[in-house]
Amino acid sequence: MPSQFDRIAAMTKKRADLTVVGGGLAGSEAAWQAAERGLQVALYEMRPAVQTGAHITNSLAELVCSNSLGSNLPDRASGLLKNELRRLGSLLLGVAEETAVPAGGALAVDREGFAAEVTRRIEQHPNIEIIREEMPEIPGGLCVIASGPLTSSRMSRALAALSGEQHLYFYDAISPIVSLDSINMDIAFRASRYGRGTEESGDYINCPFTKGEYETFVAALLAAERIEMRGFEQEIQQGVRAGLHEFFEGCLPVEINAERGLRALAFGPMRPVGLDDPRSSRRPYAVAQLRQDNLADTLYNLVGFQTNLKFEEQRRVFRLIPGLENARFERYGQMHRNTFINSPALLNSTLQFRRRSDLFFAGQITGIEGYVGNIASGLLAGLNASRMHAGQALLELPGTTMLGALCHYVTHAAASDFQPMKANFGILPALPELGKVGRRQRAQAYAGRALADLETYLSQMDGGEPAFARQAQSPSLIL
Repeated sequence: MPSQFDRIAAMTKKRADLTVVGGGLAGSEAAWQAAERGLQVALYEMRPAVQTGAHITNSLAELVCSNSLGSNLPDRASGLLKNELRRLGSLLLGVAEETAVPAGGALAVDREGFAAEVTRRIEQHPNIEIIREEMPEIPGGLCVIASGPLTSSRMSRALAALSGEQHLYFYDAISPIVSLDSINMDIAFRASRYGRGTEESGDYINCPFTKGEYETFVAALLAAERIEMRGFEQEIQQGVRAGLHEFFEGCLPVEINAERGLRALAFGPMRPVGLDDPRSSRRPYAVAQLRQDNLADTLYNLVGFQTNLKFEEQRRVFRLIPGLENARFERYGQMHRNTFINSPALLNSTLQFRRRSDLFFAGQITGIEGYVGNIASGLLAGLNASRMHAGQALLELPGTTMLGALCHYVTHAAASDFQPMKANFGILPALPELGKVGRRQRAQAYAGRALADLETYLSQMDGGEPAFARQAQSPSLIL
């Protein structure tokens, strides 16, 4: 009797060489990389047939949280990972640069423009067929699972049955977005931290606090009512652990952060360092920053203000921020469950499932955190799936590269207390020969080694075959 997957697959126009489950950042990149190498790809995306509770469009590669892809500076972990992706020919990073909005030393995008362009590119690729159906089970044959942190209930059960392991999860949160014309620029000021940015005025809008204003804000924040966990976040499914309120440290709700002490926010997302108010030439006690969210420059998101407060409470409390007293909220913050598998117990550093060599995983479901990390893991999974199809050796990138180190971490960390990991220099092998040097000098050395080792590795694979794109890079982004 044919499986539900077989019945869905029968609707496709072509016989697929590769099935990709999930049309997010990782799945879109994986599908593109394989299709560019001649594979016929069936890309399954359940939206709009099945919604997630966090997405608001039907576009592929929709950014649910921030619109920032992190630092573009070459001596930052995120900047290094981007340079590795440029060398490997990432589609999504190229689209991000095409749809970029001002963000100082970071790469931020017009979120709608970015997703729309990725969707257009994928839809128009002759080797990719998008199937707008939920994938209810693990497909047979060559496959990449990139179902993301909001994996459906049926796929979660299928993954639990496949792995024999309970899923882990954490709760993630997104920040509110306000209209630019509702921000009081008589109080707020434009500046980038330490003067970075595309213009003298800076790329961020900054709302300065006095000590009294800050303490009043924190008190209101702590007293505000929060949204109760929704049903799909409370349910206990086979192989899914639920009912625990666990948070990922890299995306703490602002109210949870504030519980850690009165000055926790002033030393965290509201730190004022490098942001002197041009009107007084003095540093505020604390600062709330807003970053441009679209190319039209009409929407701004509150940086670091991901939250699970009730919507009316968000409107009341966040209007206590100086300059936002009349803010018009175009999107309120919210919190959702993010699911990820116990990768150290299940995956090889090639992103293959250990008990089935033709099954790959990519994206946030592996425990790789951050937009750029998700794109990078999708790229590697797509490359390795295409190499398996061609009978070539799979790529296992050097651990001295940022992508190689991320894949090694999520597949070799302690399975008993595994937590998601973003790109950071702490996961790279040490360079003890440097001795005592400054943090930035050490970061530059790590980045230089990573790019050199990546180049050497790629030149040795298959005699330096031209499968790896050499894309033009801005001189300011490479070492």
